[in-house]
Amino acid sequence: MLERHLLSNAHSHSWSYCGIQKADTIGMRLVSGLVSSVKRTTYGAVLCDVAMKLKQRVALLLLLLVGLLITKLLVLESSSSTNFPGATRKDVQSFRRFVHFATSLELQGATFASPFTSPWEVAAQWVIPREIYPEEAPEMAAVLNAMATSKIVHADIGFKGTQLKALLVLEGGQKVVFKPKRYSRDYIVEGEPYSGYDRHNAEVAAFHIDRILGFRRAPLVVGRYVNLKTEIKPVATERLLATFLHQGNNTCFYGKCYYCHETEPACANGEIIEGSLTLWLPESWPLQKHRHPWGRTYLEGKLARWEYDDNYCEAVRKMTPYDMGPRLLDIMDTAIFDFLMGNADRHHYESFRDDAGVSMLILLDNAKSFGNPNADERSILAPLYQCCMVRISTWNRLHLLTEAGLSTLLTKAMVADPIAPVLSKGHLHALDRRLMAVVDTVRRCLDTHSPEAVLVEDRMVLDH
Repeated sequence: MLERHLLSNAHSHSWSYCGIQKADTIGMRLVSGLVSSVKRTTYGAVLCDVAMKLKQRVALLLLLLVGLLITKLLVLESSSSTNFPGATRKDVQSFRRFVHFATSLELQGATFASPFTSPWEVAAQWVIPREIYPEEAPEMAAVLNAMATSKIVHADIGFKGTQLKALLVLEGGQKVVFKPKRYSRDYIVEGEPYSGYDRHNAEVAAFHIDRILGFRRAPLVVGRYVNLKTEIKPVATERLLATFLHQGNNTCFYGKCYYCHETEPACANGEIIEGSLTLWLPESWPLQKHRHPWGRTYLEGKLARWEYDDNYCEAVRKMTPYDMGPRLLDIMDTAIFDFLMGNADRHHYESFRDDAGVSMLILLDNAKSFGNPNADERSILAPLYQCCMVRISTWNRLHLLTEAGLSTLLTKAMVADPIAPVLSKGHLHALDRRLMAVVDTVRRCLDTHSPEAVLVEDRMVLDH
């Protein structure tokens, strides 16, 4: 009787003392089983101690299970996105957005919701010190379509540079640089990696590769067919008209530049000439020109220092603006960009003026790319393999591209361009081959240096 009384008393008092509600049926049953084996009058205190420990262990177990579940979900999300563990969630999401955007970029008929919207003002508002256009730009197709279809109201020679070009003004006052077709798609430029005329289709492809890599540092470019007789001649300056001539039934012009000659004009097919239009950057963003630290001498028998000094990067790291800020990492990105395209002609580069080293390296003038699909000029990667450093975001994007296929994405991105197909199959295959060479170069750096030294976190907040 005494034992039954003690048990009843324990049940009626110890639960509330220990903070356990009677509704906690499972806990009561467990504790009751323990109580039945207790034979002393200290049953209440024992019950309280056991119940509290049990409650704490159950709570801890639940927390551990929740933590494991969240971790598993994150791992599953990451592994379902890519087979490469280096890709962060942010980079994967950015890549997914681009893939969706690239495959839905339909130029034909693309317009703005309001007929009063200026495509040139929209594009000008995109520009900030670290981007020429934003990651998500639903108006991109409409701007490119405006470039490809707007009326040409003025045409003049392009003074600067060594290659033939024309400066056009589109309706609404927007300047564009026109580069005419000089080669067929499957023509292979032999000789030095910087030999030959400019390739207009290379400008188009370079813009889309810039988008794919997530750099967003190349001006907008679109292909366009132009009627020299009806679109150019009526609005051309006298100095441009003076360079026009005919070869058979074809209208040609040779313009004015360092290598421009009457004997080497660009000729239309009849009156229609194919070319590329590069959007002129806003006048409110003046440019500053810099000599590329890994530029070539272009002199036979004379090497630049980087071509014989394996420790050259250490000297560059002490130079302004490479001693601080993002510029040296921009050089690494640019080396990757140029190597993929076979562009060995970046002797100078531009940034925005008075930027204190914060501005991006702007990827202008990419027309010496895609000359020879059978040659991979490894020296273009000298900044990368001499400095052995690269942005983590760039490294992640390269991994994702090896999985998705660079040439496949580029083909989808360019399919709506007016002059598509933009590249030959040979050049597309070369892109995939060179991508693997870039990945291998970074991996070699990781074999000889710590990951912390090679993979640099440099994500800058970009506000439009």
